[in-house]
Amino acid sequence: MSGGDVAAVIVAVAVVIVAVGMVIVLYSASRTITTARRAVEDVHQAAVPLLADAHLAVRKATVDLERVDALLTTAESIAGTVDSATRLAHNAVGSPVVKVIATGAGVAKAWRRFKRP
Repeated sequence: MSGGDVAAVIVAVAVVIVAVGMVIVLYSASRTITTARRAVEDVHQAAVPLLADAHLAVRKATVDLERVDALLTTAESIAGTVDSATRLAHNAVGSPVVKVIATGAGVAKAWRRFKRP
């Protein structure tokens, strides 16, 4: 066996080792990709119903918020009406009551002076 034949055998063995290594790496990569694909499918199957539930919850929350907004608007309207009614009652009753009290005080003072000799 000459030096060239030994080199050829070494190169052939190296090529076979590299080829076997590449096959092992590709097989491992293929298994990893398959596992990753299964994991993605599992996540997809679990996430779709959860997203549907979340979408439904958001819709319900939106409806509830619209109801609360309507209630707050109604409460503000009622508060404004009560405030207006209170002002009206104060203006309607307050002034005559003050006048009656003042007149009563004046009459009482006059009566006391009249009673004194």
